[in-house]
Amino acid sequence: MRMGVRLGVDPGDARIGVARCDPMGIIATPVETVPRGEGDLGRLAAILEEENAVEVVMGLPRSLNGTEGPAAVKVREFAGLLARRIAPVPVRLCDERLSTVTAEAQLRSQGRKGQKRRAVVDQVAAVVILQNALDSERARGSAPGEVVAVADDVVNEGEQA
Repeated sequence: MRMGVRLGVDPGDARIGVARCDPMGIIATPVETVPRGEGDLGRLAAILEEENAVEVVMGLPRSLNGTEGPAAVKVREFAGLLARRIAPVPVRLCDERLSTVTAEAQLRSQGRKGQKRRAVVDQVAAVVILQNALDSERARGSAPGEVVAVADDVVNEGEQA
């Protein structure tokens, strides 16, 4: 198991759920919900720095049969923008099938309803995504998902800044 704090990110059209894990990579916990739009990449970069994170694990929405649709295209685009912004820290895309459904079920079982549930569902979905990635890495012995490629000139530019 690799060491270091990792951020879990669940990007939606309106909100971005953020979670973190402990430095040992054992358990994921919620951090915050970032409004989607102007300044979202900056806030994610700031959280990364505040948490001293070594990697971002972003949920990639796939259909139940494993194919990627329009939502996955949006996430890949957003992941590319974030990867360029935080280079050389890697962004890893991991399958997030049913993460929001799982998060909603967990919150319902805790008795959270309506507005209270909507306020935290994105964070809980980010926790589910990150925890699944951590558990998968522990079971397989290798990092899950795929790393978002960033051009070398972007990484070098980021190092100079």
